[in-house]
Amino acid sequence: MANSSIDSAALALKRGELVAFPTETVYGLGADACNDSGVAKIFAAKGRPSDHPLIVHVANPSFVSHFAAEVPVFAHKLIATFWPGPLTVILPRRSNVASAAAGGQNSIGLRCPSHPMALSLLRACEKLGVKGVAAPSANRFGRVSPTTAAHVRDEFGADLLLLDGGDCAVGIESTIIDCTRGVPVLLRPGVLTQKELEAACGERVHLPQALPINTPKASGTLESHYAPNAKVRMIDGDALALFKATPACVLYQLPALPEQAAHELFAKLRELDQVGVSEIWVTRPPKGEAWDGVRDRLMRAAA
Repeated sequence: MANSSIDSAALALKRGELVAFPTETVYGLGADACNDSGVAKIFAAKGRPSDHPLIVHVANPSFVSHFAAEVPVFAHKLIATFWPGPLTVILPRRSNVASAAAGGQNSIGLRCPSHPMALSLLRACEKLGVKGVAAPSANRFGRVSPTTAAHVRDEFGADLLLLDGGDCAVGIESTIIDCTRGVPVLLRPGVLTQKELEAACGERVHLPQALPINTPKASGTLESHYAPNAKVRMIDGDALALFKATPACVLYQLPALPEQAAHELFAKLRELDQVGVSEIWVTRPPKGEAWDGVRDRLMRAAA
């Protein structure tokens, strides 16, 4: 995408308008994180409850201090290891910034994406004084996330300013780590495994059920989410093997590698919706941390 397109998008964000743009995870629907009226347009466009917080995308770690009141040592280590990349850290929010983007919470989710177009946009915004871009996935609330520009167009039409950066490399949303309670807590799995996270921060990464008190709200953690129009059912692989492809039954082999499965998951769910199937039966992913992100998205889609 030409620099003029990036610059035009940055100017639109500065004016309080919405811009859809690619990240390595999924496409985001962005607004200036510190412009409450712009942020309100995100909630309205998505049909998203205004108390459900957004993730703020920043150009580099130096902008964390603009939004966060404090950053624990283990959070610094996570940022140093995985940024730019598919990791969101939730930190205590400075009281005078991004209240609307945070859904009114006293915490804020921050991420530095690795997609070159997203970084170019954030750097162009930085030059205009926009410190961060709040950007949930560019789809209607609770529906399947978009991993191509065409998916975004299907959701919002041709009037939305959209930067086309091709297919998203990762394909599922970022891992979310809560860093507000003194220890790292995994709120949403992604492609980063718990073992990788623990190696980076030097501490045990806890699961939400182990620390259920004072858990901040976070994007994509509702029981039902990422849902296509068709009903999703999780079944055992042995049961699916009994079915054969017929005009009434479309079979698709889940990729053997978790990274490939993550990359294809949302696009395949959207494709099956377009075919018009009434039910989508999915084999349960294999056990193991590497599959946690895919498993999480399928369980929420089926909830």
